[in-house]
Amino acid sequence: MPKSVRIFDTTLRDGTQGEGVSLSVEDKLKIAHKLDELGVHYIEGGWPGSNSKDIEFFVRVRELNLKQAKISAFGSTRRKGIKASEDINLNRIIESGVEVASIFGKSWDFHVHKAIQTTLEENLSMIHDSVSYLKSKGLEVIYLAEHFFDGYKHNPAYALDTILKAQEGGADWIVLCDTNGGSLPDEVANIVTAVQQPLNIPLGIHAHNDCELGVANTLAAVAAGATQVQGTMNGYGERCGNANLCSVIPNLQLKMGLEALAPQQLELLTPTARYISEIANMHMPLNQPYVGTAAFAHKGGIHVSAILKNPTTYEHTKPEYVGNKQRVLVSELAGQSNLLSKAQELNMELDPQHEGTKKVILEVKNLEHEGYQFEGADASLELLLRKHVHGLEDIFRLESFKILMEKAAGKPEESEAFLKVNVHGNSMYTAAEGRGPLNALDYALRKALEPYYPSIRNMHLTDYKVRVLDEKDASAAKVRVLIETTNGETSWSTVGVSENVIEASWNALVDSFRYALIGKKPLPIAPMEYKEHVGLVNH
Repeated sequence: MPKSVRIFDTTLRDGTQGEGVSLSVEDKLKIAHKLDELGVHYIEGGWPGSNSKDIEFFVRVRELNLKQAKISAFGSTRRKGIKASEDINLNRIIESGVEVASIFGKSWDFHVHKAIQTTLEENLSMIHDSVSYLKSKGLEVIYLAEHFFDGYKHNPAYALDTILKAQEGGADWIVLCDTNGGSLPDEVANIVTAVQQPLNIPLGIHAHNDCELGVANTLAAVAAGATQVQGTMNGYGERCGNANLCSVIPNLQLKMGLEALAPQQLELLTPTARYISEIANMHMPLNQPYVGTAAFAHKGGIHVSAILKNPTTYEHTKPEYVGNKQRVLVSELAGQSNLLSKAQELNMELDPQHEGTKKVILEVKNLEHEGYQFEGADASLELLLRKHVHGLEDIFRLESFKILMEKAAGKPEESEAFLKVNVHGNSMYTAAEGRGPLNALDYALRKALEPYYPSIRNMHLTDYKVRVLDEKDASAAKVRVLIETTNGETSWSTVGVSENVIEASWNALVDSFRYALIGKKPLPIAPMEYKEHVGLVNH
């Protein structure tokens, strides 16, 4: 087994072949910069022979002044029946100005006959000529043996001949590809071991995840001697995706003891993975290993009690190693240990003997029975803790609200909110228009609070989720609304539940404002000064 492994990231090329993944040139440049900071050794930027967007990327990426990563351009072996020097795709790689070329060729005789429809001998010449031509132009060449494992299982002699031709042409690396993602780890290990003997250049592995084995096959290949691993961040890729580097890298480093990234760079793994998911506008699974928000989250009371004594009891590694953090979830399954740990996380002192502690545990259980979840709503939970344990100032309270909605054919929907709210003992009547009921209520509540608390002008909603809780009740079902809000410096999440989506939204909105106003001192406003703030506001 090698002592170190080179990381080849193909998020910007293979990752963009995944359903729903679409990156602009600006997106790709931002991600390339982050990957370089993470410390990957190669970044495959795209296929310059396929589209103008990738050509632009290769021009502009030179301006990034990357500190570590080499940029690689992707392509295929020359077309049949022509010289390598005449192949437009190979020449586009050279013209892109990269120092590394990663080209694929056919390893499976079935593909030679059916896909590119040529002879086995011509395919071998295509591989040799293409590698040799790129090497003559001074490029580092990584040869990708497409469908190698399927080809080897069908015709091992010919599959081996293809990579020997690449070696003969001067390839710097041979990367064996499980392109269909159908191989098993023991097959990968055995084949990697078998083909190393006649080769004198290093091997790499490029695995797909169609059998949920992309990471396992990658690790098996490394254990058998591969020294380069290819994959994508968050496992993006065609069909079921590629080997997920967010799992591959820490497994190599923390479990197998191999050098992949510097320790301080490994700590960037979680923020980099989440940054890329935001840029790609792709939801990151909560339970994604190592980097997901639930990767080190604990809910059961027995588990929490144990990790408070020693995290190793229920954590396989330290979350800090990969830039993640331990989380304790408060729910109907929680005990006192969960609540104490959560309070500590929120920088709140909580006395386990305090009567309020018992009350808040009971209320959490009751609320979760009604459909509330505080796992993703820390701000609502903190308000609950403050109410029972430390007391919570009643800055404002609802007296009533009314929503008017009008929808005419061919015109956008219009919403108006009429709100009566008591602010520091003063009854306020406000009205506002908005793009939907929640937006109108938001504006109306702001209108009542801003004279006292002008800082709320910096608040704005960044996410709004609605979840149906009782599908069998159809349109009468109870819903849970989760709101995320920011003031430009920090973000917080609140939750509301009701059979009425507007009421659930209002409850979450109220918690959001209450949380934002914790510790804030109101401006001295005379009751008569409210008059100028009452009336209909257009937004």
